[in-house]
Amino acid sequence: MLNASRRKILGASMLGAGTILAGFGASASAEKLKSNGNILLNRIPGLPKGLIEATQFPLIEAIHGRRSRRFAHGASIPDGPLAYTSKHKPAPLSELEQILLLTTVAGNTGWSNLIPYNQSYLPHIPNYAGAAGGRSFPSCAGFQITEFFYTDDNGVYFLPTRDMPATTTKNAKGETDLKAYLDAHKSRIVKIADGRLKIPGQPQHMEMHNEWCSNVPGSTLIFPVADLAEHVIQVLCYFTKNGVCIYDDVNNRPIPGLEKFKNLVDIENPYPLSYVEQVCATEVTVELSCSCYSGALMLQAMGLGGWMYDGLNPFSVLGASGDPDVPGLGFRYDMLPDQPLPHITGLEGILEGHCQPHFKDMRAAVESVVKRKFGSGGPFNETTKGPYKESDAVRRKGAPMDDEFIDCVATMAQYVQDTFGRFPAKVPAILTLMYLQAHKLDTGFYDKHFDPGAYLKTHADHEKNWA
Repeated sequence: MLNASRRKILGASMLGAGTILAGFGASASAEKLKSNGNILLNRIPGLPKGLIEATQFPLIEAIHGRRSRRFAHGASIPDGPLAYTSKHKPAPLSELEQILLLTTVAGNTGWSNLIPYNQSYLPHIPNYAGAAGGRSFPSCAGFQITEFFYTDDNGVYFLPTRDMPATTTKNAKGETDLKAYLDAHKSRIVKIADGRLKIPGQPQHMEMHNEWCSNVPGSTLIFPVADLAEHVIQVLCYFTKNGVCIYDDVNNRPIPGLEKFKNLVDIENPYPLSYVEQVCATEVTVELSCSCYSGALMLQAMGLGGWMYDGLNPFSVLGASGDPDVPGLGFRYDMLPDQPLPHITGLEGILEGHCQPHFKDMRAAVESVVKRKFGSGGPFNETTKGPYKESDAVRRKGAPMDDEFIDCVATMAQYVQDTFGRFPAKVPAILTLMYLQAHKLDTGFYDKHFDPGAYLKTHADHEKNWA
């Protein structure tokens, strides 16, 4: 029998990036797990044994047992030393498997705790965060600028969670109804196209070592997509509040108009624009990758094959390959003078980047960021609920951003737009780089070519446990 403290830890293991697989591997009956712990499984129809075992799966085994396992049901390596053809037909993830994986990658996990203190902000608290809800992966300063798309045999879908408030799926005891939690996310899914996203197995669209195994029938392929333009604006807001500005190191000149804001920023010691944008792109890349890594750990607990990878052309994924037969996700892009690569800015009505032409000017884009912070549902709006005993008192203490502040940030952003014909200047406005694929693993391939231990017990037992 599990004691109370161990049951609590076991139940809590289903949610959150850091604790998603924190079970102890202890044995317990299905009936006990339906009613004990902070995660209630009793409303899951036909509760599969695989889900119960996933709640018990040790984090340490997920980390040490993680491998890229590419050989799916229906796959074939026609020749070479690892030649093998699957004896199974391609098989999709079940609805439960898919939504559990999606919420592991992109799920809302409650209220964000914000960053509570910075002495230079007193009597206020830092106003960094872009959203009030937390998710299953970290985001730099809580900016939360990533959204999620995915594809399977039936279509292409959008799952927006970056501005999703904390789910109301807990009872008075603090227990989460897992079915209600999954349903809350499922209700947000928007189908944007029929059929699997087309990414041809050709060098211009994918790395050829992925041609045989990527986006295959039966698989679910998840695409985190970031509004890097918003991230740059968020950083300019952070800079301005901390007395910092930028200069144009590409053309070796200061940004005109900033002199009137010398009471806000140190115009004598600016940061180079190109360096700031490089740091922003790096921060966002970490965010994209962490979301996929959360999912990669869950693959081990669920006994699914798959892996995280960047071997797809991001222009093909987003829809800027230039090939009309490869529309990708359908994002708008423009070919700008003297620039060899497409400038991708957004998907109208779905995920529009904080840049022109989706905003009339860069001041409007900055105002949108400020509204996201302080407007209805924002992390610094006193009416937004939260994790604190006095959430309204905490949220109203976010450091304000007045018109002068907005003008200063907008002056820098508009200069970049006017000078380079785009925003940001040298990094993408919309960024996708890392992807996560999940599929049913064909263990026969590994039995033929690998020593024992090439896959986990969850993979060996997957078919019977998730039937």
